[in-house]
Parts: sequence; C-alpha cells; structure tokens
Amino acid sequence: QVQLQESGPGLVKPWQTLSLTCTVSGASTPTGFYYWAWIRQPPGKGLEWMGVISYSGSTYYSPSLKIRTSIARDTSKNQVTLQLHSVTPEDTGVYYCAASRKLILGATGKDLYDYWGQGTQVTVSS
Repeated sequence: QVQLQESGPGLVKPWQTLSLTCTVSGASTPTGFYYWAWIRQPPGKGLEWMGVISYSGSTYYSPSLKIRTSIARDTSKNQVTLQLHSVTPEDTGVYYCAASRKLILGATGKDLYDYWGQGTQVTVSS
C-alpha cells in the first residue's frame, strides 16, 4: 500500500520561501511511473491545483502560481518537494501531495488520483 506523507514547517513568515516534502513509502516502484502533484486548500475555500512533476522530471504549473512555484523529485529518497517563494497570508492552507498514473493538468478531484496524502497545515504569518 503506497502512502504519501507531507512534511514541512507549519509556520512561515511573509515573503519567505515555503519548502514542503512529500515522502513516498510502500511503493514497489517509488517515484517512477507516476505523476506527482501538489494541491492546496485555503481555509474556507476549495482545492487549488498548484503543479505536477512527471516520472521523467517534466514540470507543469498553475499559471497563477508558476512564477513562484518549483516542484522537484529525488528518486533516491522517494521524495517530491515543493517550493513556494515570496509567500503571503493568502498562501495559508492545507497542502497535499497526490500521485496519479495519468497526467491531468489542473485536477483537484481526489478520485482522479491513485494516492493522496493526509496534508500538512501551513500558516503564513509574521
């Protein structure tokens, strides 16, 4: 059974860089053969797709977040990382990583993913 676990600082100051890690466990083929996405949910709002990295390392980002977002993967550690630069309080929310066998840009529905993490709360505040 594949499990995804997000981790990172729960509190980030404005204009700093948020760095999150998604650690994959239980997979016979770790980060390979999947597309790895980051999705977030601000308080009181719906899910927002941030971006995805393919098994070959290609990345695709939400147009609204592209200039501030970077997604990478470390196959040796079975990890996928997210960096979000110049954060503001509007970046507060729960951040999820998810994996799918298909590339579906902008997908936020959990039924579109094979695996979904529990999420990690991030608060941007001074």
